[in-house]
Amino acid sequence: MNVTYRVLFRKEPEGGFTAIVPSLPGCVSYGKTLEEAKAMVREAIELYLESLKAHGEPVPTEEDVFEYTLTLGAYA
Repeated sequence: MNVTYRVLFRKEPEGGFTAIVPSLPGCVSYGKTLEEAKAMVREAIELYLESLKAHGEPVPTEEDVFEYTLTLGAYA
């Protein structure tokens, strides 16, 4: 079964990128470059899903996930 997950990448002030998978709680990875972060988060997702399967837990999907970006006034 193919599954698709949104991944959010955050550029870190000290360098590199943190990758977060919102639909998989705790699935976070890091890479020194964006390409490395992409590869690392792919591996993290695969390991996360393997662990779920090994423990007989359901594999989350994003079928019912809707994305919305909200912009607020100047807070920074």
